[in-house]
Amino acid sequence: MLHQPSRVMDMEHELQALRVQLEEKSVYAIQLHKELEMSKKIEQSRACSYELEGLESLGSCLRIISQMKNSMEISNFSVQWYRIQPDDGKKELISGATKPVYAPEPFDVGRFLQAEIIAGRERVLLRTTSPIDPAAGLGSYVEALVRKPETEFNVVILQINGSDHPSNSLYVFHVGKLRLKLSKGRTAKAKEFYSSSMQLCGVRGGGSAAAQSLFWQAKSGLSFSFAFESTRERNAAIMLARRYAFDCNIVLAGPNDRSSGAA
Repeated sequence: MLHQPSRVMDMEHELQALRVQLEEKSVYAIQLHKELEMSKKIEQSRACSYELEGLESLGSCLRIISQMKNSMEISNFSVQWYRIQPDDGKKELISGATKPVYAPEPFDVGRFLQAEIIAGRERVLLRTTSPIDPAAGLGSYVEALVRKPETEFNVVILQINGSDHPSNSLYVFHVGKLRLKLSKGRTAKAKEFYSSSMQLCGVRGGGSAAAQSLFWQAKSGLSFSFAFESTRERNAAIMLARRYAFDCNIVLAGPNDRSSGAA
């Protein structure tokens, strides 16, 4: 190679160019790492700006709240709630649960709940620290009601077919072994046997009375939202109706719920 100085110079130039490329890539890698770390810190900071408030149990309400004064208003965000299976982490969208407030219902017991907050390109995930607990004494209360041929609950209608119902008149929601009925005095407002077109679940639209409220689609084209006198009665009515419907080979769940997992 000493007899070929031009070849040596070419190799030196190639090595120098390679060094420059490696240095540039190294600088780029360091910069990219810094950007990723900064992005993680920003995401963690956003997540820490919000939390779920409320008992993680049936009968309570979970509410997304801001922990920092400079956090954006939650009303400006898009919110969606999910159920998370504890064994495999499978995520199931809760149709209609798009408010900062969500009241767990019997279907949620034993599952984690997760709220996904989206504002533009930003996304924050908030999850309960443990699966939703059952309400104390609710199981034995339902077992006592099962012995009756029919159970009656006093309710106030909130909505009919999605439109607000201004009256505060008391109605009676009858949960029977073969059918559900909503009546006032001797007049039945709705009376339907358990069927595949029927839906029943906790109200998912938020609101101060969400934990006491129930959504019932009696049949296609006829639905009600009404509030019970207590969260205990609301959850008992859901559990009782689903149990009777199951005895009729009907899985009674909410809109778009997976029928295989309905309780």
